[in-house]
Amino acid sequence: MEEKNNNQQGGLQMELPQDVAQGQYANFAIITHSSSDFVLDFARILPGVPKAQVKSRVILAPEHAKRLLQALQENIMRYETQFGKIQIPNQQPRTIAPFGSGKPEA
Repeated sequence: MEEKNNNQQGGLQMELPQDVAQGQYANFAIITHSSSDFVLDFARILPGVPKAQVKSRVILAPEHAKRLLQALQENIMRYETQFGKIQIPNQQPRTIAPFGSGKPEA
């Protein structure tokens, strides 16, 4: 049985099958690209299991990959405004200029 999810933003209608709605847990991602595609593999690494299992693969055109990056940046900013800064243990500080920062892109 399929659920229908009517997204009124822009009049887009989406169907969300029940098995997809359950989602897949992933705690590891690998991103590769070619001149025409970005490939995002979402995997699960478990203690005592010698191999990570890829649970989902998403293939995007470069333009859609950039839109995804922008949407993630916006949503992380909203999340941190509401719930506080996301801390990543043992990570060296890095600076990534957000899109629209007024600085030229490389």
